[in-house]
Amino acid sequence: MDIVIKLSQFLLSLSLLIILHELGHFIPAKLFKTRVEKFYLFFDVKYSLFKKKIGETEYGIGWLPLGGYVKISGMIDESMDKEQMAQEPQPWEFRTKPAWQRLIIMLGGVTVNFILAFIIYIGMAFAYGDTYIANADLKDGVLIENPVMLKAGFKTGDKIISIDGKNVENFDKDMNINIIMAKHVLIERNGKQQTLTMPTDFIDQLSKTEKGLLVGIRRPFAISQVAEDSPNQNLKPKDLILSLNGEKIKYFDEAKAVLDINKGKQITAVVLRDLKETPITLKVTNDGKLGVVSGGLDMKSLEKLGYYKISKKEYGFFESIPVGLQKGKDQLVGYGKQLKMIFNPETKAYKQVGGFAAIYNIFPSSWSWEVFWSITALLSIMLGVMNLLPIPALDGGHVMFLLYEIVSGKKPSDKFLENAQMVGFVLLISLLLFANGNDIYKAIVGK
Repeated sequence: MDIVIKLSQFLLSLSLLIILHELGHFIPAKLFKTRVEKFYLFFDVKYSLFKKKIGETEYGIGWLPLGGYVKISGMIDESMDKEQMAQEPQPWEFRTKPAWQRLIIMLGGVTVNFILAFIIYIGMAFAYGDTYIANADLKDGVLIENPVMLKAGFKTGDKIISIDGKNVENFDKDMNINIIMAKHVLIERNGKQQTLTMPTDFIDQLSKTEKGLLVGIRRPFAISQVAEDSPNQNLKPKDLILSLNGEKIKYFDEAKAVLDINKGKQITAVVLRDLKETPITLKVTNDGKLGVVSGGLDMKSLEKLGYYKISKKEYGFFESIPVGLQKGKDQLVGYGKQLKMIFNPETKAYKQVGGFAAIYNIFPSSWSWEVFWSITALLSIMLGVMNLLPIPALDGGHVMFLLYEIVSGKKPSDKFLENAQMVGFVLLISLLLFANGNDIYKAIVGK
């Protein structure tokens, strides 16, 4: 069932993005009276799953889910229709239109991608608002368990003050991704501030460890389950451990040191049970455990116990517009930074480039419209940026040649464009094989 939910979200998001992107080319083409021969979701190599001709355009669904396309008459594209290009140019063809009209048609797809992303972020701000913990309320700092973060110099209890010079106002889902892309992080430890310089190959190091949060919130030692073979059957689910061997335990991470020095011993403890402090005796196993599973407290429970104050900011319709635009801008800038890291060999971030399996795995196994729209907005930005790259066969390649024509007044020959299209196609296939090859490699080695 989990696979069905993930796959449904993946296909719905992908289909929505492809259709709207191609619609961005289709609408201006029709406005400029340019004939569109095909409008396809997915590729119809040899045959299609569905097709229907309406007017001069054939609409259909292909069987190969690697994208989609619109076939515009008189345009040198992935169809490489040399027979059509060899005929006398017709007034309804792309090649006979003024350069500025062709430029608008080619920019239509990425324009829709960016507009869609901003609309989604505006809608999410209006529908869901923002939920966060004010950074100033993290009095005892954050939880650091990731070995790569520890190696970089972070410790549990650190307070994250700023990332690359930008003050951290709130602890939210964006903090981890901001740290991944950071060069410098200012922290406060034991009342003193210090700057940690992030390793150049930080992303590569992360790829070699177990997946998980880089920075988390510190949680109390709450019991969610007592193992059947636990020596501490006097503990109960929902117990909250307040002290061990006379030492106050506010957070779970503080318990490890006490348990480690008391391996195989009996110790005293105080637990909060039914809102009452209850003294008990516990047996520590030889490996420093209590035979219990910790956790089980949601954010509302943590707030009720006085650990954190959960803030939620709601926006009216007009308030949500600047908020959504800012979020879209931040994501766009952030993705630009990611691309920069990928193209920098020193970061080794190129090893983490993923294909369709990587995109599929972004989606959760339970359905959440908030998560779905958040991922779709990000993918829309990614699709827009990638299509703008000046590679022949991508929209950015066509735009590059059109700008040259507008500036120089000279149109590249059809032969040149055909050769460029072939070069671009080879590059795209190579990138596709590399990205999806990374997915296969990770699936085999498990990282």
